[in-house]
Amino acid sequence: MSVSDDAFLGGRLKILQPRQGYRAGLDAVMLAAAVPERLGAVFRVLDAGAGVGTAGLCVAWRCPAARVVLVEREPDLVALARENIARNALGERVSVIEADVGHAPRDALSAAGIEDGSFDHVIANPPFHAEGAGTAAAHVLKAAAHAMPETGLEQWCRFLARMARPGGEASIIHKTAALPDLIKALDGRFGGLQALPLHSFAGEAASRVLLGGVKGSRAPFRLAAGLVLHEKEKHFTSGAEGVLRLGQSLAAAYGFSSPEGDEK
Repeated sequence: MSVSDDAFLGGRLKILQPRQGYRAGLDAVMLAAAVPERLGAVFRVLDAGAGVGTAGLCVAWRCPAARVVLVEREPDLVALARENIARNALGERVSVIEADVGHAPRDALSAAGIEDGSFDHVIANPPFHAEGAGTAAAHVLKAAAHAMPETGLEQWCRFLARMARPGGEASIIHKTAALPDLIKALDGRFGGLQALPLHSFAGEAASRVLLGGVKGSRAPFRLAAGLVLHEKEKHFTSGAEGVLRLGQSLAAAYGFSSPEGDEK
């Protein structure tokens, strides 16, 4: 498999990934930026369907208190994730497990030291398309990364809820058209849902949405003001520059707040 050596966070993170097939980019970095910094106590983050580990490694680089577990089903990507952990000197705080998010048996995860309800924050960038909808990607890894079974989104959200502790947070990035299905899949599992539209340019419809929530919360749904990523072609806004080049969180770069828990 031919791989490229790509720089993320302004060169602060070096990521090996396949030249063909699914390639991590802006979505992974924006997803990682949704995890807020926590000073002091160690906190645990799960990156579900992690690919080569880009989002989880971005979290670990920015948050010294984070202990990150990557879950990925494709053996080739798991191998690259392990190499990426080592080459970025994050082996003490990041690990990877080969498992299918949609069919992850408790016994197998427990044997790897992963227990239900043990994570403070769970993140995911699920495949965008249902299997059989449209033309499948020619490359096997790209096809696997972009398509899931029709019930797959429900399975992913069930897995995230299984892994999050009570009061733990979830962050998911997806195409905007999937927002109704995401809300439905998270219903009864995570509350205080907050949708953050991501606009490539001001005045354009959002193509991506970041959806966050709190496990067990009863707070109402909130639609946040959208974030604009580009000022003009090939030029990021200052907020996007802070996230993508400087490794800042959404809170630091945009002043964006995390989803809320129960109302008082």
